[in-house]
Amino acid sequence: MADSAPVGAGSAPLPLPPAPDGILTVRGGLGGISFQFEELLRGVAQLDQLVRQLLAVEAETRRVQDELALSLYESYASGCEAINAVADSGKEVGRVRHELEAVAEAVRAGHRDYQKAETRNAYPGDFGAEQIGLSMWAGTLSRDITENLLSSAFPSGVDASDAVRSILGSPFLRGIHPRSVTAHSMGDSVEVIEPSMAQSMRRLESLHALGDGQIEIIQLDKNGSSAWMVLIPGTQPNSPNTNPFDIPGIGEALGYDSQHVAPAIAQALREAGAEAGDQVVAVGHSQGGAHAMNLSRNKAFLSEFDLKYVLTAGAPTGGITPEQGISSMHLEHAQDWVPGGDGRLPADTKDRVTVTLTNPVQTPEGQDPGLGPGHDLENYASGAERVSASEDPSLVASSAVFAGVVGAGGAAKVTRFKLEREPIRDPRTDARAPNLPENRSTAGAR
Repeated sequence: MADSAPVGAGSAPLPLPPAPDGILTVRGGLGGISFQFEELLRGVAQLDQLVRQLLAVEAETRRVQDELALSLYESYASGCEAINAVADSGKEVGRVRHELEAVAEAVRAGHRDYQKAETRNAYPGDFGAEQIGLSMWAGTLSRDITENLLSSAFPSGVDASDAVRSILGSPFLRGIHPRSVTAHSMGDSVEVIEPSMAQSMRRLESLHALGDGQIEIIQLDKNGSSAWMVLIPGTQPNSPNTNPFDIPGIGEALGYDSQHVAPAIAQALREAGAEAGDQVVAVGHSQGGAHAMNLSRNKAFLSEFDLKYVLTAGAPTGGITPEQGISSMHLEHAQDWVPGGDGRLPADTKDRVTVTLTNPVQTPEGQDPGLGPGHDLENYASGAERVSASEDPSLVASSAVFAGVVGAGGAAKVTRFKLEREPIRDPRTDARAPNLPENRSTAGAR
């Protein structure tokens, strides 16, 4: 007895989400559903070309039938046999063509359904009150619940950036309006650098601890040419209002595309020695991750530097769409609500990978929880080490792009720049108002 065909044999192929890699859940990249659909659609285009060729064959069989009809006057029996044979061949070609058309349409329909699902995921909708209550009882909102709460709070067509601009645009909030930012060199040094994703996270921790708006520019040698890494820290709440990474800085990152921070980073790169066309990797945590991703769509920055890669940790980046050809990886933790702070999921594309860490984490007893243990940079550094060791195809490919820019490491020039926001001016005297600390009640936030 012949073997039975497997269930689903002959039907249109369907992409499958990648299996979890330990505590890592991976979305996007070469193993992502979106890229699988791109490959399927590329196959559909080839099927369409084959269908056109088969249509031409069918037309040719009909032409041959018409010519053979003339032979009926000479030999009716043999002429009929020849005509019938050609007709049967034409029908078989037509049958195959119809099957190929059905497969192509099934793939297209699947792609349409996927796009609809992605749209729903971008605005996930309402979340149950019971789940929200349990999350609050646990002491923090999770990333998924935060995304759902915020996405359901906005009317159709409105997102977090619209809401931020609406709030910050109020004349009554003049003190937190985005203002011009300038970079000031704090000196440079030569250090032995390990330019891994994990060590980048740990260097960000040192920058954040300074609390004064400093970024770090690292000049890396690549076979005699230079590549550059920019490290951008997260929110620093206990600082003067001249620090662009204070709490109002979140508004510039999410609502104003880093319109003042991005030019300041470009200025810092120039002063550190970067030249037009040099390759750049940007790494940021929390608010700094949003600023880093905004570089990927800043036309002035991209016209000067070749931004190849953006690495973020615990950052709300779902509403930021980079220019084509720029790779990015977003490290998020299921217990970290901050990445869900814009109510959007990062897109699933070939060049964009989102890695969710799912291991349970707790704040050590006696330590300030800040924004929760999931948001801690050492937590993300440990996750980055797992990413580097993973064999997941999306992570392997994305990590290779990162490593291809930063190289193997070694002696490198490290320059720190302090970014300073223009002080608030008193409209009555047009004099600069004093630098006042803001939001001291949020100590420990990042």
